[in-house]
Amino acid sequence: MSKLFEKGSPIRFLTLFLGLFAFLYFLNILFFGITSPGHHYINFAAEHLDYIRLLRHFLLSTTAKILNLLGYGAITDDTDILIAGHGRLKLIYSCLGLGVMSFLIAFVAAYPAKLRSKLFFLLPALLGLQVLNIMRFLVLAIFWDKNQDGQIVDHHTVFNTLIYVIIIVSLYFWVKRADGSTVNIQKS
Repeated sequence: MSKLFEKGSPIRFLTLFLGLFAFLYFLNILFFGITSPGHHYINFAAEHLDYIRLLRHFLLSTTAKILNLLGYGAITDDTDILIAGHGRLKLIYSCLGLGVMSFLIAFVAAYPAKLRSKLFFLLPALLGLQVLNIMRFLVLAIFWDKNQDGQIVDHHTVFNTLIYVIIIVSLYFWVKRADGSTVNIQKS
């Protein structure tokens, strides 16, 4: 039984990955709940610890700045970006990518590689996710018409599919590199 959970064991990796993913995923949902006005609202957390609001602000303000540089008039508030002549985008919780980031963080943290390798992969990967999210908002702000009839696909589905393909390919190459230089997986 103890061999199943030795360092480098696939069972240990899977257990750590699923546990970390569930913890991070539900922690984000819990934190969203206590920082949103309503039944479980905690004022201190909302005023001083609200990383969700900070991420939303970063994504909205960066998108608006780029749109303004491209010649589109764009303004933001806490949850929306208004683009002159193009309408409004509402940045809801599911648009932030917290589930995708939870998946990525959990996978990298659980994988038996050196800390340096994990950090050198994870930090640029998280930043890259934000860049891709901003690019999505730019495309939506300029081209998407929510009133157009006959839209076949949901942009969330397309974006999430694209992001997971990028993550899986990136993780494949990172794992291949990490296994070749830092990790000795035990064979049974």
